[in-house]
Amino acid sequence: MNIVVLVKQVPDTYSERKLRSDGTLDRDATDAVLDEINERAVEAALQLKEANDGSEVTVLTMGPDRATDAIRKALSMGADKAVHLSDEALAGSCAVQTARALAKAVGTVEGVDLVIAGNEASDGRSAAVPAMLADVLGLPALTHAREVTVEGSSVTVKRETDDGITTLTAELPAVVSVGEKINEPRYPSFKGIMAAKKKPVTTLGLADAGIDPSEVGLANALSAVTSSQPKPPKSAGEKVTDEGDGGQKIAGYLVSQKLI
Repeated sequence: MNIVVLVKQVPDTYSERKLRSDGTLDRDATDAVLDEINERAVEAALQLKEANDGSEVTVLTMGPDRATDAIRKALSMGADKAVHLSDEALAGSCAVQTARALAKAVGTVEGVDLVIAGNEASDGRSAAVPAMLADVLGLPALTHAREVTVEGSSVTVKRETDDGITTLTAELPAVVSVGEKINEPRYPSFKGIMAAKKKPVTTLGLADAGIDPSEVGLANALSAVTSSQPKPPKSAGEKVTDEGDGGQKIAGYLVSQKLI
């Protein structure tokens, strides 16, 4: 079974994030890390590989040159090889463009049986790219998975909802997106880190993936940031002194804030 895992390098969530004047995220202003949800996607793929002899895991990312660090992290966890779609023309691509570009990149990997991704990246929160990718590829989409199993030619996921657990099954090939509760990702061992340096990484430009420059990039994006403003500073809050009417004061405050 050939598994492709989509990974993304994102600004560290513990650092302050800023927007450029064109509305895009200033990725050079913060430290970059492999998105945590992608670590869980890689872990899910590795567990499937361990449960299915002869399987292979390929990590795929779309990003600038420094996204190689995220690739190496995934390879050090145990993935076998990687594909890096990297071209300056990709900068500023919207979610739809990203899904279409990733579909072209997935097409360069032979015999893909399963694509695994995180539900949403921490730098965008659109939570739409996995489903969009499935639509472009013409494959079934099994989203928000907290458990993934493969038996024969079918994949089954369990999704947690407010009403309980929903089970979804589809024939391979398919696209699966995973949530934060699916697993705890393994830590790369020293042996894994050293081995990652020798694992193959294929770098693709737009032409290599068969992508027309008019299909990607900020100038051709289907969505745009029209305005933005810095996050307001935290206020000191409002202190309530209980003089026998504390409950009424709290209720009045909540009503004034339209919380009740």
